[in-house]
Amino acid sequence: MSALKLGIGGPVGSGKTALVAELCRRMGSELQIAVVTNDIFTREDAEFLIAAAVLPDGRVTGVETGGCPHTAIRDDVSMNQLAIEALEERFPGVELILVESGGDNLSASFSPDLVDASVYVVDVAGGDKVPRKGGPGVTRSELLIINKVDLADRVGADLSVMDRDAAALREGALVLFTSVVHGDGMEEVVAWVRTAVRQRSWTPTGSTLRGDGHHYHDHA
Repeated sequence: MSALKLGIGGPVGSGKTALVAELCRRMGSELQIAVVTNDIFTREDAEFLIAAAVLPDGRVTGVETGGCPHTAIRDDVSMNQLAIEALEERFPGVELILVESGGDNLSASFSPDLVDASVYVVDVAGGDKVPRKGGPGVTRSELLIINKVDLADRVGADLSVMDRDAAALREGALVLFTSVVHGDGMEEVVAWVRTAVRQRSWTPTGSTLRGDGHHYHDHA
């Protein structure tokens, strides 16, 4: 079976790189993992993961997109595809390839030509209104993670409101609450990723809601 390509998307500062690092630390002993990161003009996220030694040498590579982050994961995915192919050639037994998007807004989404499934990360620092703003990352990712729950009281965010709004938009697709840097909720995230790799199964979202309150005409 080929490696599962799992997209990790979300706004700047939501915790994407921290999530990737934690998944590698927790699952590196049971799965062969590789990572592709995307940054506009640097390889900062890749360099962070390499310095943190979350994976053996050579299993993290960075793509400099040179433009809007969503372009390289949704519109012209060729640079990421080449990076993935290079990793698969170098490590023929790889089982999971994490493709981390550069930080973008709620309109960003992964092309199905690039990844098999996607995880979208938002954080409570943006307030409890974030899930109801919609956008394809929130409404149509296979897993939505609401991160930094430890900050909820400080920013006046009501987690129950975020849970309610996200559930209404996602129509059954999973929503998990985490504080990645503290490890809270990571057991559930790891369990979901493990199932995705081993069984290629998840509950798809039925939502077609766009960020402007209108609906997509299809689920593409």
